[in-house]
Amino acid sequence: MTKEIPTGPVAHLRPADALRHLPGPSGERFVTLFRHGSLEVELYAPRGHDPQTPHTRDELYVIVTGTGRFFNGTDRRPFAPGDCLFVAAGTEHRFEEFSNDVAVWVVFYGREGGEAA
Repeated sequence: MTKEIPTGPVAHLRPADALRHLPGPSGERFVTLFRHGSLEVELYAPRGHDPQTPHTRDELYVIVTGTGRFFNGTDRRPFAPGDCLFVAAGTEHRFEEFSNDVAVWVVFYGREGGEAA
């Protein structure tokens, strides 16, 4: 049975509720929680390593829990709860050297290929 994903106009998303769905049945470390137009909200909780590849849309990460370093295609920066990270479509990126409790809101939006700079 698949989980129904809520759509607009109002949503109240809680990390604790999302984390109950992880890991997914095939070991997934993310769960999609909300969609509205081009907006898609997920919670991502990598464990051990982050196998991400570049995405086709722009995305925003908001750190919920955990610490580590974030590689954004050109450099590495530390991150902590409350930090907000932007990644343009097609940019290589990943979480590195992170604590085992990392949980991150992921917000995808806009058209395929990203929005204009």
